[in-house]
Amino acid sequence: MNARVLDGEIITSRLEDVSAYQGVRTRRIFAFIIDYCIVALLTIPFAILVFLLGLLTLGLGWVLFSILVPAVAILYIWNTLGSVDQATTGMKMMGIRLDRLDGTRIDELTAVVHSVLFWAGNVILTPLVLLVTLFSDRKRTLHDLLLGTVVSRSDR
Repeated sequence: MNARVLDGEIITSRLEDVSAYQGVRTRRIFAFIIDYCIVALLTIPFAILVFLLGLLTLGLGWVLFSILVPAVAILYIWNTLGSVDQATTGMKMMGIRLDRLDGTRIDELTAVVHSVLFWAGNVILTPLVLLVTLFSDRKRTLHDLLLGTVVSRSDR
């Protein structure tokens, strides 16, 4: 593998290509919207199960509603972003993928941490988290910088 060091991070040759980042910010936003809709749809059958469990347990099972959406989202991220494709369904539809700067594969735990840091950043900084992409190299967000990852075009 052909690699070099840039700003203290190892960069593979595919990730050095400037065209790999064209339109990534916009594609990333649309991929998020698609994934958000998918998680909402996946939550419906689990919500029905939790409702029935609540009936069987005289209301105690309804406590699970408080963690239902985050649990479904984490399972979705674990199985899609942590897969061989390194992309969620929305990311695949938009032609982007998550890469590590050292060229190794994104594992399931890194995918979940990436998503949790994204949501934590949104809670603290609201949508201002996207402003980092205007000033960072390769349009990386704050959680990308923290984890040493980058979102690039999968077709380049």
